Amino acid sequence: MNHFEYRDGALYAEDVALEKIADSVGTPFYCYSAATLTYQFRLFSEAFSGRDTLVCFAVKANPNLAVIRTLAALGAGADVVSEGELRRALAAGVPADRVVFSGVGKTKDEMRFALEQGILQINVESLPELEALSEVATAMGVEAEVAVRVNPDVDADTHDKIATGRQEDKFGIDIAAAGAVYDRAAQLPGIQPVAVAVHIGSQLTDLAPFRTAFTRLAQLVRQLRVAGHEIRRLDLGGGLGIPYNEDADIPPLPDVYAQMVEETVGDLGCTLMFEPGRIVAGNAGLLVTKVVYLKEGGERRFAIVDAAMNDLMRPALYDAHHGIQPVRQPPIDADIGLVDVVGPVCETGDTFARRRALPPVAEGDLLAIKSAGAYGASMASTYNSRPLVPEILVRGDEFAIVRERPSYEDMLAPERFADWQA
Repeated sequence: MNHFEYRDGALYAEDVALEKIADSVGTPFYCYSAATLTYQFRLFSEAFSGRDTLVCFAVKANPNLAVIRTLAALGAGADVVSEGELRRALAAGVPADRVVFSGVGKTKDEMRFALEQGILQINVESLPELEALSEVATAMGVEAEVAVRVNPDVDADTHDKIATGRQEDKFGIDIAAAGAVYDRAAQLPGIQPVAVAVHIGSQLTDLAPFRTAFTRLAQLVRQLRVAGHEIRRLDLGGGLGIPYNEDADIPPLPDVYAQMVEETVGDLGCTLMFEPGRIVAGNAGLLVTKVVYLKEGGERRFAIVDAAMNDLMRPALYDAHHGIQPVRQPPIDADIGLVDVVGPVCETGDTFARRRALPPVAEGDLLAIKSAGAYGASMASTYNSRPLVPEILVRGDEFAIVRERPSYEDMLAPERFADWQA
């Protein structure tokens, strides 16, 4: 569900017309709906009502401070993968004891900062990382509560670049070797191995890979307890997908996912932790862009827009599908034609849609690229020296700019000539 709909012929975000925002801030821009963020977070968290759970929003999906604060006010924790994301989560109001630090390459400085803040848990992904954390924690005179992220060797049946639970992937520790790693963790000073973590990939639309991974995880927890390890928490990661394409498989709803979780790990008596990102933020955001030119190219028709691959990388990076709709509602009987929606960047990959069926569009028309609230602005860059686009948060009939569009002077300011060029 989202809160973007046509009213009186115009596309609205909650009670604000997108055309009004475009007139105020220009295009392109990201627009997020607070109501959709709230609905999606509650839909997920309430699926586990009555269970001892902690739902940590995956900050990498959308690190905007206003987005994180919206979710923190609902009780969300944060899953972070860098010191920068940790600082964002804390600045947005997420309590430190509701933060989990994941990622394969944490530096000692990042570990030290996380321990200084008193975060809940560090998810360790290799033996060298575990030993480095022990060294840092011991020097600080603290105990670090950790989970070992295990790799269950499960193919999530998702895009190859976002699958994380196979043996050939860089993430986690082979589940077959996990027992020895926990034994080592129990011997190391400054380390309390109290949890097990797993995350097998992103944008999953089938529960079968989850079921296989969580069943293997449950078997591991029982083995660890027999070996004398106290496992109190399970971090089951994220990965539940959203419907980007009406013709694609519809992901299971959170309550169906929750039932599967209960069936696989519900009898272990652990606090259950989750790291949803896309399912919370994905459909809460649009990228609004303007048609700059229409170009006839032999057998192709191009709508050249002012957004580009640097603003939304997913189509270029993953061949990802995003729905596209006019901001001005077309007539019911409008002729539908095939058009390539492309950006101005000097890359053939700067294409949002190929041969997409759309009603007629004209120069100056606004288009909304849907399901852009996750991994949109967070992956953006200034390629081609294009400024990052503003981000807008809507609540009811009001909107706020929650990240400004930088000026070209702002972009140039951090750079310097070398001394010998002066």
